[in-house]
Amino acid sequence: MVVSAYCKLGELNKASEVLEKMKNMGLCPNVVTYNALISGYCNKGLLGLALKVKNLMMGNNGVFPNVITFNTLINGFCKEGKLHEANRVFSEMKVANVAPNVVTYNTLINGFGQVGNSEMGIRLFEEMERNKVKADILTYNGLILGLCKEGKTKKAAYMVKDLDKENLVPNASTFSALIAGQCVRNNSERAFLVYRSMVRSGFSPNENTFQMLVSAFCKNEDFDGAVQALRDMMDRFMTPDSSILSEVCSGLCRCGRKQIALKLCSEMEAKRLLPQGFDREKIFITSHENETGNLTC
Repeated sequence: MVVSAYCKLGELNKASEVLEKMKNMGLCPNVVTYNALISGYCNKGLLGLALKVKNLMMGNNGVFPNVITFNTLINGFCKEGKLHEANRVFSEMKVANVAPNVVTYNTLINGFGQVGNSEMGIRLFEEMERNKVKADILTYNGLILGLCKEGKTKKAAYMVKDLDKENLVPNASTFSALIAGQCVRNNSERAFLVYRSMVRSGFSPNENTFQMLVSAFCKNEDFDGAVQALRDMMDRFMTPDSSILSEVCSGLCRCGRKQIALKLCSEMEAKRLLPQGFDREKIFITSHENETGNLTC
């Protein structure tokens, strides 16, 4: 209990000291105690120390890592994008005869999905099926994300259809992944349609979803779409990234639509949503200097 309390407070040195004192007093920490310290280290990104604690546990007679131990380590490595290490822990888990559960598979599938490795995600999904571990919406979201990151939007759409067969309902993450897929393909119009479908389904897009949309519109020189997405963002009292707003305003000015850019900035300022680091003067001074040049859109 004391180790767990220190870990929750982020006092990992004190937690480790308590663990050592317990052992010196002849007390044997149990798996819950070790897991608390492993979780604390993983939350701080101290994965090497987390592994040391796991190895220390395995050296203690009668104390063995359980599914929570391995899941915590796998999640820690996946969050850091260290998929090779996460997969190695997964292999160790199976060697230790600890059965992976849906959390284990979901964590790995999502980790590989984040880096656009749909092949590995599908391999893990097939292993789940062989091991009779039932997939849930998080499983499918990880698979859909992996496909979308690779621009495989048709395969992702087929997977969305499979949700109905499995009595699963798409959620905000499902829609965000599909939007990302269309953005990867520079199909801003389709991305916006998916966004509209998302809103109609009662889900709220987050800042990342909006910024993907705005960026896709800008790449396609569709600044009307970009402005609409930013206004929808404002309606939800979300502040855009300064670089995204700069891209939109610069594009509008380049197209001879400086007044729309000025109005957009004024609306954001009135709602106190103008991002920090946004250099309005620099953008509009530069546009004024270039006004005699040819318009590019």
